Amino acid sequence: MTRAPGPTDAAETVIRTRGLTKTFGPKTAVDRLDLDIARGTIHGFLGPNGCGKTTAIRMLTGLLTPSAGEVEVLGLTMPRDAEALKYRIGYMTQSFSLYGDMTVRENLDFMSRVFGLKRKAALARIDELLETYHLTDLADQMSGKMSGGQRQRLGLACAVLNKPDLLFLDEPTSAVDPESRRDFWEQLFDLCEAGTTILVTTHFMDEAERCHSISILELGKKRAEGSPAELMERMGTNVLEVSGPDLRTLRKTLTALPEVRSAAQLGTRLRVLVTKQIADPEAWFRALPESQSVQQVARVRPNLEDVFVTNTGVSAPDATGTPEARP
Repeated sequence: MTRAPGPTDAAETVIRTRGLTKTFGPKTAVDRLDLDIARGTIHGFLGPNGCGKTTAIRMLTGLLTPSAGEVEVLGLTMPRDAEALKYRIGYMTQSFSLYGDMTVRENLDFMSRVFGLKRKAALARIDELLETYHLTDLADQMSGKMSGGQRQRLGLACAVLNKPDLLFLDEPTSAVDPESRRDFWEQLFDLCEAGTTILVTTHFMDEAERCHSISILELGKKRAEGSPAELMERMGTNVLEVSGPDLRTLRKTLTALPEVRSAAQLGTRLRVLVTKQIADPEAWFRALPESQSVQQVARVRPNLEDVFVTNTGVSAPDATGTPEARP
């Protein structure tokens, strides 16, 4: 897997929040979120739909007023300084939000006027972006007739038209094929290498693993934060992979045990997360009566999906390490 380049200046914080909260009536969409995101990094919000990712981004960009908490973005206070911030950021929404009855070039030209670019500079920047994002041959095509991957590239081109210091991407690859997703992330790495800080929301584990740092969100709360490697190291479980007959029955038996955090089938294997309170998980498993029919059991390297499962759902530990009941 391609890895993101290292941060250019990890000491400088470009996004800082303390106790960031947003409520809609009785519903709390974002619950006391603390963030410190360093310049020149890609930070990921990882979580299911409805966990508060988009609401958090809208507060960070000044589009929503927080119900409580403090927000500072690029040294500006939100939402007070939202007007000044909008010229220094780019924002690509989850759904295609450009004009389908305008051509690629017309969309870029329109956005250049929104950002207030001078005409000569705008024309040069548009030509540069058409080449960078492989849109030159599509410049006169109506954007509404483009493929998902082509519209994604146009959306990114529009989002970086003003050469933003900070780029917000809200699930930008949810409707494109794997090859387009991979190419898109290579383009993000190029932007990051050039100094742009990126905040991206995703529910794809492989995408989250490309980020320098991740916040795992659930029900509006931050459940865990760190680099992918740090999160895997801090995981409170060991991972076993088991092969043998009748894995469906074995899975039901294992998930009923208090020592097992989860068990999921992957083809002909069962991936089992066992609490680290078990010093030797392989020996523990072999001692189970249900293991007699198992052909092979081995401890394996954790992945980000294991981290996500460990930190979310009913009985996942809270910040103090105590299991927390969830609805």
